[in-house]
Amino acid sequence: MPLYGVGHRVALAIGETFNERETKKGEGMAKVAVECIADLAMAVGEGAFWDQASGCLYWVDIPAGHVFRLDADGERTQWEVGEPVGCLAPRVGGGLVLATKSGFWHFDPETGAKEPIVDPEPERPENRFNDGNTDRQGRFWAGTMAMTPGPVPTGSFYRLDAQFQCKTWRDGYFTTNGLAFSPDGRRMYLSDSNPKVQTVFVADYDPDDGWPGEPRLFFDCRSIAGRPDGATVDADGCYWLAGVDGWQVYRFTPDGRLDRTIDVPVEKPSKPIFGGPNLDVLYLTSIGTGLTPGSEARQPQAGGLFAITGLGTTGLPDTLFQG
Repeated sequence: MPLYGVGHRVALAIGETFNERETKKGEGMAKVAVECIADLAMAVGEGAFWDQASGCLYWVDIPAGHVFRLDADGERTQWEVGEPVGCLAPRVGGGLVLATKSGFWHFDPETGAKEPIVDPEPERPENRFNDGNTDRQGRFWAGTMAMTPGPVPTGSFYRLDAQFQCKTWRDGYFTTNGLAFSPDGRRMYLSDSNPKVQTVFVADYDPDDGWPGEPRLFFDCRSIAGRPDGATVDADGCYWLAGVDGWQVYRFTPDGRLDRTIDVPVEKPSKPIFGGPNLDVLYLTSIGTGLTPGSEARQPQAGGLFAITGLGTTGLPDTLFQG
């Protein structure tokens, strides 16, 4: 059974099928299908990464400290890493690199062994890693945030290179999110999900030295229903964003124009990533906690993993971490 065919189609509480409704500005209605492929009731599903070579999808449940893998034949495996884990990337030499509460780690799924790489924030025990991604050359980028939001931003963005050297890029963020790179690797996207900010930024990126320029405004999400969460980029260079709290996923053109809005059957979508043999399935993690009171019956698969098909677009293979 293909990976995206596992599970069942999601329906609204009133019985209306929720699988073929998409709003596309200026182009009317187009059919898409939204399918729950792993009804896990995760607290905070996040960190989705598609390994094209193995045909496997990885993701995490952040506060539970769980790492998941879904194989091409539909078999699901779960590991416990013993602390909150924000994001991950498969390594070119095997195993995974994790960004957790206590820093960057090697993780061997075969044995469950963890080996520390570096903790870039030993002086900030209240922080943990959140969203992350590899650039097109296989450097691993990830950002931190406070586990209990406070009035002062304590999050920063970090880069881990193939030699396991960690560098701080920028600090002063509440909730680091939305890391993604353009197809040519010359743009880096990032966001801050905090209600005070709700903004996606973009920075010019030098793929040779792996360093961004000054970030600038890409899109102010206070004009749409959802706050910015995890994101990915498709083969056309468009930026796909999970609109947490908004029941929607958005696509933005490279010039920052919103051109597609897709309704999803969960209030808190958290991280989209393209995958599948043809990279035409948009996998989507979600959050199952902190739901709006009274909305639970509308979203029985909140915290599940979803697959969106029929989008008419394809993604790009994620680059393995080169370390």
